[in-house]
Amino acid sequence: MKVLILGAGIIGVSTAWHLLERGHEVTIVERQPDAALETSFANAAQISVSYCEPWANRDAPLKALKWMFRNDAPLLFRPQFDIHQWRWSLKFLANCNDQAFAKNVEQIVALGAYSHVALKEVVAATGIEYSRLERGIAHFYTDQKAFDSAGDAAALMRQYGVDRQLVSTAELLAIEPAFTAFAPEIVGGTYTASDESGDARVFTQSLAQLCAQRGAVFLYQHDMERLEKKAGAITSVVVRERASAALGPRQPIRLTADAVVVACGSYTAPMLRTVGVNLPIYPGKGYSASFRLLKPELAPYVSSIDDEVKCAMSRLGSGEDSFLRVAGTIELSGYDLSLTSVVAKARCQMLAERVERVLPGVCDTRSIEQGGEPRFWTGLRPATPTNIPYIGQTSVAKLWVNAGHGTLGWTHGAGSGKALAELISGEQPAMAFRFLDGRPL
Repeated sequence: MKVLILGAGIIGVSTAWHLLERGHEVTIVERQPDAALETSFANAAQISVSYCEPWANRDAPLKALKWMFRNDAPLLFRPQFDIHQWRWSLKFLANCNDQAFAKNVEQIVALGAYSHVALKEVVAATGIEYSRLERGIAHFYTDQKAFDSAGDAAALMRQYGVDRQLVSTAELLAIEPAFTAFAPEIVGGTYTASDESGDARVFTQSLAQLCAQRGAVFLYQHDMERLEKKAGAITSVVVRERASAALGPRQPIRLTADAVVVACGSYTAPMLRTVGVNLPIYPGKGYSASFRLLKPELAPYVSSIDDEVKCAMSRLGSGEDSFLRVAGTIELSGYDLSLTSVVAKARCQMLAERVERVLPGVCDTRSIEQGGEPRFWTGLRPATPTNIPYIGQTSVAKLWVNAGHGTLGWTHGAGSGKALAELISGEQPAMAFRFLDGRPL
């Protein structure tokens, strides 16, 4: 079967790999000059099967309301004149109850566990190196009330087969001594030994190269202009090679295939709407910083989550090239990717200040004006109201989707790609997950 994949992030490339494994002919279209240069570029680096609670819970509406007036809030809702944002928000509110939360967690954990196995299989088969650290993930708390509720979250994860354990401050420091200087502020934490971390960009680009070696065709620097359908089925995808100063505008190209997979992250929803498929995927603007390590011996090896500011810290690189990736906060404000707005600057500053407070002197957190070299980045997380991605066949024949992974694209990438490849091949993935089945939502 000839399959056309739109998007070369972790989701699209993983899908390509597993389709190739099953003998299909694969072409991938990507507007950037390489794979993983957008949402997959600089995420939190965590494979976090155990830390996957949906944003929608019974406390979320009040928190979001309070946080609307804080530029550095963990979840910042900025109302837009956008009907799609409001529809997404209403569906989000409908999931802010205990019953929906439990059902959504079950789905997310099922996909996460399946995906973790799939990732290990790919790594074993390919030997890809991507700063992988199998040290688990620790989650530390500075607020007693928040820590008191952590036991319920850990118990819920254990109910679904994930061994997330409650730990004291002393136990947390034994797991990761790097937080010793910050210990007086820590009231306790949780820890999951089975989780891990690694560089999603490096992994995805390496896997893309292996896909190309196996015959996959990558059309980099090609914009995806539109989907075309006739009689309820996709007939072609119109793409155009990006213009260059030397060659000028290029002519559109119509690509055809037996199956078309849309894996364009946050841009999936507007593309699908052009052919009548309406999926509630909305961009959540996430931020990260990559700080060079000044004192590598004092930097953490265990990937961690700071509950107070809802940010993650992961060590990446090696030797003199080692750095700390700090990522967090979500801003629901449309497709803006600016790092120069007042809000964006406040969120970037928060990440730098928090690292300096938790790990004093360990990283170069100085601004460029101060002679430092902090590397800030922002990307759009394709979020659904439930945090459950859409994987499967749409109501348009020959059109498939693999999108809506929110902040868990790296965690769910390998499994999402494998599952969709199985579905396209007429197989049934071995997990209890609600896949799209071609019926309208």
